Order: sequence, then C-alpha cells, then structure tokens
Amino acid sequence: MPDYKAPVRDIQFTLYDVLEAEQHYQRIGAEEASRDLVEAIITEGGKFAEEVLAPLNQVGDKVGCKFEDGVVTTPPGFKEAYTQYVAGGWPSLAGDPAFGGQGLPESLSVVFDEMISTANWSWEMYPGLSHGAKLTLAAYGSDQQKQIYLSKLTSGKWTGTMCLTESHCGTDLGLLKTRASPQADGSYHIEGTKIFISAGDHDMAQNIVHIVLARLPDAPGGTKGISLFIVPKLHATTLESNNVLCGSIEHKMGIHGNATCVLNFDKAQGFLIGPPNEGLRCMFTFMNFARLGTALQGMAAAEQSYQGALSYARDRLAMRALPGPKFPEQPADPIIVHPDVRRMLLTQRSIAEGGRALIYFCALQADIVRASNSSEEERQEAEGLMNILTPIAKAFLTETGYEAANLGVQVFGGHGYIAEWGMEQIVRDTRISMLYEGTTGIQSLDLLGRKVLADRGKMLRYWTRVIHRFCRDNENRKLREFIRPLRRHYREWGGFTRKIGLKAMRNREEVGAASVDYLMYSGYVTLAYFWAKIADAAYRAIDAGAEDKTYYQGKIKTARFYYKKILPRAKYHKEVMMSGAKSLMDIDVEEF
Repeated sequence: MPDYKAPVRDIQFTLYDVLEAEQHYQRIGAEEASRDLVEAIITEGGKFAEEVLAPLNQVGDKVGCKFEDGVVTTPPGFKEAYTQYVAGGWPSLAGDPAFGGQGLPESLSVVFDEMISTANWSWEMYPGLSHGAKLTLAAYGSDQQKQIYLSKLTSGKWTGTMCLTESHCGTDLGLLKTRASPQADGSYHIEGTKIFISAGDHDMAQNIVHIVLARLPDAPGGTKGISLFIVPKLHATTLESNNVLCGSIEHKMGIHGNATCVLNFDKAQGFLIGPPNEGLRCMFTFMNFARLGTALQGMAAAEQSYQGALSYARDRLAMRALPGPKFPEQPADPIIVHPDVRRMLLTQRSIAEGGRALIYFCALQADIVRASNSSEEERQEAEGLMNILTPIAKAFLTETGYEAANLGVQVFGGHGYIAEWGMEQIVRDTRISMLYEGTTGIQSLDLLGRKVLADRGKMLRYWTRVIHRFCRDNENRKLREFIRPLRRHYREWGGFTRKIGLKAMRNREEVGAASVDYLMYSGYVTLAYFWAKIADAAYRAIDAGAEDKTYYQGKIKTARFYYKKILPRAKYHKEVMMSGAKSLMDIDVEEF
C-alpha cells in the first residue's frame, strides 16, 4: 500500500494563502481558531492518520468485516484505532460546547477529515456518518432529544448512521415502505428493512443512533408523506436491544473494512424528528453533509493515488528520455522524465489540489452560515454558494477522483494491477463514491433542474459573481494567462444555461439530456477558478520574498497545466450538452 504522508504544507497553503482562513476566522468571531491551534490540529491529526489509520487500510481490505450469528466484527485494529480517536478528542472538534464539543469552526473538522479519509476511507466512514447525525439532531431535534443523544455522539461514545435506502427504492424515496406506528407514550414503532447502510452495525462504539425515514399511517403518498425518526440500536437509558437487527452485510467491490448492512426494524422504538411528513426536507441536512463528505472521498483518492504514483515514478527505471539520457549514470531513466507519465501525475495533482481548495471553500461557507455574527445577507450568500457547489463537488470530484485513481494504476504499469502495491484497492474503494449519496446523474439533475433553472439562474449567479470579482480585481496582474480563459468560460456559462432553459420549456427531456455534461462543464470551470486562486497566492508569496520559490513555482506551473491540458475538456462537454435530446430519445425502447 502507498505510504500516506499528510500533505501538511499543502493544507496550510490552501487554508491560509489561497482561502485566507486566518482572516475568515476573525470575521466570524472564532478567535479560538488561532494559527497555532490550527497548525497543531493539522500536525497531530496528520500523525494519527499516518501512524494509526494508514497501516490499517490494507488490513481492512484483505480481512474485511465479519458477520456471524447476527454480530458484526470490524477488521483487526479498527476498534483500537477508534478508541484512540475518541481519547484524542477528535470527534468533538466542531461540536457544540453545550454537549461537550470544542466549539471550533466546522471547516477545521473538514481539514482533519481529509487526512483520515485519505489514510483509510473504510475506517473514516464509521465516525464520519456520526457527524451528519449530529447536525440533523442539532437542527431539528427537541431539547430532550439533544440532551439524550448529542453528548454521546459528540464524545464519540456512540456513532450514527443515515437509513434511507430500501430494496425497491434507492433514489426514488417516494416509494419507501418502512412504517412508523404511533404509541401511547409518544414514541413510534418502526417496522421495515433498510439496505446499503454504511457503518450500520459494528463493534467499535457502545451504541449506534440510526436516523431513519419512515411513513406515518395517515401519510400522503410519495415524498410528501415521509417523516424522520431517531431509532437507536440500543435503548438510550437501559442499553438493552431495541429490535434493530443486522440481517447481513454486503460483499462488495471495495471499502471492505466498512460494514454495509441490511437492517431489520422489528417494532423498534423510534422518536419523531421535526414536523410530520417533512422528513425528506429535514434529512437534507444529513444528505448535504454526506455529499460533501463523498466529494472529499474523490479528492482523497486523487491525493492518495498521486502520492503512490509519484514515489513509484521517481524510482522506477525504464527507457531513456526522448532527447537523450537524463540520468546517464543509471542503466535507464526514471519514468518521471517521460511526458505521458507527467501527464498522468499532473492530472492527479491538479484534481487533488484543486479539489482540496473547492472543498475547503465550501466548508468556510458552512462556517459563515452557522456563525452568530453573520449578517442575513452573508448567510444567504453562503447558503446559495453551498447549494450550487455541493452537487458540483460531489459529482465532479468523484468522477475525476476515480479517473485519478485509475491513472495511479497506469503509472505503475503491470505492478499497479497487483494487490500488494495497493493501487488497485484505491480504484475499488473509490468506485462507490459515484453511486452513493446520489449518482452523478442525480446530482446533475439536482444542479441543472432544481438549482439553476428552477430559480432562473439566481443561485448560479452567487457563484459566477465570485468568479467575476476575482477576474475584475486581477485583470492587470501576472494572472492574465488565467483570467482571460476563466472570464470567457464563466460568461458563456450563463449564456448556454439560458439556451438550455428555453429548450426545456418546449421539451423537458432537454434537461436530462444536458445535465451530466452541464455538471462536468461546471466542475472544470469551478476548478479553473481555484487554480487561478492558487496561482495568485503563489505569485504573492514569491513577491513577498518567500524562501522556497520552487514550491510556489510548482503551483503556478501546475495551474498552467490545468488550463492547457484539463480545462479544454469543458469545450467538449459544452458541445455535447448543446446537441440536444433528439439523438438520445428518438430510438424506441423496442429498438434497443
């Protein structure tokens, strides 16, 4: 398995130089998030990821989870690592102090999550899903529910899950059949079966708090008749069984270290969260967090695969450089000298580092939304940015992260196909990221249909205004090579969006036909903005007399690579999306 090294300097560069997090924390009143504290979190979190979690990654893949007599056992070392995680106070970083949390900004939790996700994605999913459960309870739970559950989830003593999917319905939750019957004490009996529940059962924590979608007896059909419930595995007070039983665990392509469970709710006691029949709206708090977490998986795959491929390319000798030997003292040159290997490495690097900036930016918007001193205008803009960027980040970064993982195998050649190197595990583990929390197709429909066209482009303008201001403020600087193409792309973005909207008024199939290419175009332009920001930060550091100019010049040159070799893909997606629905929909079902 590739040795994971936390990219501490790149994380600091992205936070402080590119996104100016120090000023951000001051603006939102988070004085406790001093630079010294943040750097301590990054350093110590990196050590935990490198020394504790990374060595368990291949163990989790080879051994997997065990299911015997209704009991799930995680791979060797997983439970002990979780005990260290809790003892270190990591689950409580961004938690509410009223429930034992440290009260730090959400963005710092995301920085820590990046490192543990890259080191061991299967392990990270156990505590990772708990975070979404906490946010959902904090937003919609009653005072009593918060008192019972939030302190345990914040400390890490208990973990949480999200239970949506049933065997007959995945994305179309309007078809779900799980029932909730009211009881005299105000609780509900939950009956039904949920499948594909990540971290649905395990031996790492004392209890598991399931956040479950179900129907009340008098609920209307479809998505308007879904309610949200807290259903603990064990009763919160007695820790006795609550009739939430694991029926089996799935045998999967990857993420073998995480138990993906079939859960049977046999008159389990549940408690309503939020208003009746508005469960889907409430669940979106959890789902949006999970989608950004999945975007992180795509970025982490690119980072992990890049680290492995880069190390191998520096050492592996094969052939000579085309102009002549670069290392004449050796029998052959290292493969990093060859243009195609560099193409693969730089593609991985541009996805990982650009993706990091996008995800951290989204996390900073979440800070603004939750900050008590944010104005209503600031909060509205931050929410608008998160709404438009969440589907882009989730779908684009998982698609390109999977591409980066495959490129890592390609750099290794035949060795990449062999399990002992660990590169093919990254591919297998990452493949799920394009499926769960809404497939690429679903995210694309959400972006184009529900977010952009539904409000006539208002939400999109939150984002294009950010790009516009950056281009305007840097028009006459060294960034001209980036500003000109970036300005051209964001201007045409609005133009063809209007054209698709007009076509959709005549034929609604036009939205579905254009949506995936629309999202991918959006992703490439969005990452172009962040690479221009990265280049700007690097130029500023050099102008300020930074000692290590090589580091910053590497950022500028990677930005050039992205603009010359990756951004042109946007043109392809534009042409495809504007070609219309006819070639897709003309063929009859019988003609397939």
